[in-house]
Amino acid sequence: MEYPQALRGSLAASSRIGVLFSCALLFCDPGGASQALAQSAPCAPQSDARDGTRSSARAFHKILILGNSITRHGPSQAIGWSGDWGMAASAQEKDFVHLVTRSLCAVEGAAPEVMVKNIAEFERQYASYDVAGKLKDAIGFGADLVILAIGENVPKFESEEAKAKFREKLVALLGALRANRGTMIVVRSCFWPNAAKDQILGQACREVGGVFVDISGLGKDESNFARSERQFQHAGVAAHPGDKGMRAIADAIIHAITADRAGAGKR
Repeated sequence: MEYPQALRGSLAASSRIGVLFSCALLFCDPGGASQALAQSAPCAPQSDARDGTRSSARAFHKILILGNSITRHGPSQAIGWSGDWGMAASAQEKDFVHLVTRSLCAVEGAAPEVMVKNIAEFERQYASYDVAGKLKDAIGFGADLVILAIGENVPKFESEEAKAKFREKLVALLGALRANRGTMIVVRSCFWPNAAKDQILGQACREVGGVFVDISGLGKDESNFARSERQFQHAGVAAHPGDKGMRAIADAIIHAITADRAGAGKR
């Protein structure tokens, strides 16, 4: 399954800074423009549920989240979407981006800098996409945690060559975003499960030493779709994850990060 045609290219070309959950969130427009990060107050430390102590195996000071409309979609009257957050959560604080950053903010005990960017163009045009030029701000951000949440917009593969090219470009993208050898890479599979895409996402992730998060089961549960929670003007919007689906995506990502932290603490 791919995004309906009406949703393609409808992301509002605007950027803004948001401070939420005491974490500084830098939203970037589709063209790559960005602004200076806002200062935010420190978060209260959160104890590790297993031993009552705060995990220090890996600290994240800069978090980069790259995705598509599930990550962030600006307002669009054409499709009846008024939000400026992950489609189709009912509120900003209920999309997976804000749920993940809130959780990590609490664990860190201090507010990490967070950059969020929609790279649906990479999905559709991965073969010719200029990573160095169009993602200059994201690469220069120097993230120590990169979360890649893409795949839904990638066109159907018509040949083995197309699959190989997608894998090649994914590996190059992830390599460019790795600020140093200590950067943690997290890649999730598609919300709308697609075996061919998910296999390549997993292969590319493992090739760069990242952590792959399989969420393919979520798209098989109708209750995770926004259409199960409320009515929408546009079927394409309704086909996105609702609040329950967003929570499930966030939980899967946090679980993967927590497990990696625990493993790092034992090494």
